[in-house]
Amino acid sequence: MIKAGQIDQGMFLLEKGEPYAVVEREFVNPGKGSAFVRLKLKHVVSGSVLKPTYKTQDTVEECIVEDHDCQYLYSDGENYHFMDASTYEQFEVSAAGGMEDKGLFMKDGETYRVVFWEGKPIDIKIPYKVVYEVTEAEDAVKGDTVTGATKVVKVETGLSVKVPIFIKQGERIMVNTETREYVERVNN
Repeated sequence: MIKAGQIDQGMFLLEKGEPYAVVEREFVNPGKGSAFVRLKLKHVVSGSVLKPTYKTQDTVEECIVEDHDCQYLYSDGENYHFMDASTYEQFEVSAAGGMEDKGLFMKDGETYRVVFWEGKPIDIKIPYKVVYEVTEAEDAVKGDTVTGATKVVKVETGLSVKVPIFIKQGERIMVNTETREYVERVNN
């Protein structure tokens, strides 16, 4: 059990015996009354959302999870295939239930943290910033130099990103995986 005031974004909680990820957390300390926490919880299997409110002294059941370093092998459209780096055991993670977009950020052969609950994979942790190679980009048009001009490019995983017009095909860019926004051009 954990006090509601100690809950952080990214934690896992048990609600009605089901695992939920804490997607958003807001601490509210009103002028009158006791402080409370507003949460946005996402079910790790179905993707359904709960928005409970707890007083900071209330206790909530924490979901005990394990993280394993796993190598991403490939996607078959319905599942992501991984190999546990320590046991070399291969397993699948369903792309359904809120994990559809994770494939846009994962590169074949890279290692990611996979979260397990009761022996089943329930989440994949993607780094906050990732470097990708631009595979599709239109050339900038001469004279199209309005301040802040942007264009949309595709990276090696199929993700579309809005970038400045000077980015060309074959270049490497850093992308914020939470906002899907361009961060900077990366020179080897």
